[in-house]
Amino acid sequence: MSRNEALRAARLCGGWRTIEAAARALTEHGQRLLDDRQFTVSARTWRRWEGDRPGWPAEETAIVIHDALGRWPEDLGFTTPPGWIRPEHHEEEQVRRRFASVTAAALVAGPVAPQHVDPALIDYFQQQLEGHYRADMLLGPHDLIGTVSAQYQLIDKLVRSAQGETRRGLLRVGTAYAALVGWLYQDAGDMDGAAFWRGVTQEIAMRSRDPHLIGYSLVNQAQVRTDLGDGHAVVDLCEAVLEDADQLVPKVRIMAMQQQAHGASLTGERHMVDQLIDRADRLLPRVDDDLPWGNACRRTPGYLEVQRATCYGRLGLGTEAGALWSQVLAIVPETARRDRGVYMARQATAAAAAREPDQAVEIARTVATIAVETRSARMRGELVTLERAMRPWQNAPVGRNFAEILDLVTERE
Repeated sequence: MSRNEALRAARLCGGWRTIEAAARALTEHGQRLLDDRQFTVSARTWRRWEGDRPGWPAEETAIVIHDALGRWPEDLGFTTPPGWIRPEHHEEEQVRRRFASVTAAALVAGPVAPQHVDPALIDYFQQQLEGHYRADMLLGPHDLIGTVSAQYQLIDKLVRSAQGETRRGLLRVGTAYAALVGWLYQDAGDMDGAAFWRGVTQEIAMRSRDPHLIGYSLVNQAQVRTDLGDGHAVVDLCEAVLEDADQLVPKVRIMAMQQQAHGASLTGERHMVDQLIDRADRLLPRVDDDLPWGNACRRTPGYLEVQRATCYGRLGLGTEAGALWSQVLAIVPETARRDRGVYMARQATAAAAAREPDQAVEIARTVATIAVETRSARMRGELVTLERAMRPWQNAPVGRNFAEILDLVTERE
């Protein structure tokens, strides 16, 4: 088959019986695909493509041809230029590089040169950990991922040389660092990276033989499943933690109960949400350990009511959720920018669910500013949820005001 016949056959298979119809259809397809009203393919250009010397289209045109006809230009008789690499191969390389960057700190090849490991390093890493938790509240994920990952990598290196209780102590603190890296990826909206690091957390917890950390790692896995909307998996993981509840410090039990409540909200069980959070609330005064990780229940004002309000919002209980968010936001400090932004976005969604769109838009103005500052994907995700809740008013003035607010966030991504 000659070169011009390959494209002609594809055109006819696509239902474009004339060159003019093909050029017009590809122009319309490209404008939609590229969101570019200036994209055009003329009948004269298409006629040249079906000639003996079709040349080679611009890269964006090649993408449009592939999207419209399901084949790349080199398969349609075009003359392939030197060095051409299909865009799909570029994407594969980007995925490979991204995977390498996500896993680099956790998959360092060994063995490493042996060295003396002073037990005092355990305290050093524990003290640094508390600072990272505070910085996360103030900065958001992107500025911390590299720092915390690098420290985990150092801990992993030291574990390979450490002995006895020093090694076990480093494994314990390494679990907390891996969990924080996983959280940072989750907050950045990278669920693949989050899932990978949650797996690392569980591995290191198991190696430490610490039952509290093993439970903590399972709760971390449940957090990812919550963000994926898999309520049954959340419940399964949390029930596995609570099977040996008597062996766990109250803090871990509280984390498992509140996360199970999220799972229950995903499966539509309000009574179970309240039951689990009430049980966790009764345990809260008993949290008295000095473990450096998992201290959100002590550090976060209104911790359990935050969980209850989130679950109520997920269940569509707008009025109840809105009342709880007002109580929570009254005690959350202004310095906790990222947390306040997430809570306010959920408060706005609750207002929309309660048929109060003007209040939702007013709250969303502040959220948009914080979302741009912190670059938190979780906050942008909450704004997407709010967008769905605001759809009944999308053609009204309040809906158009909300769309303008969203534009402020999306144009800065």
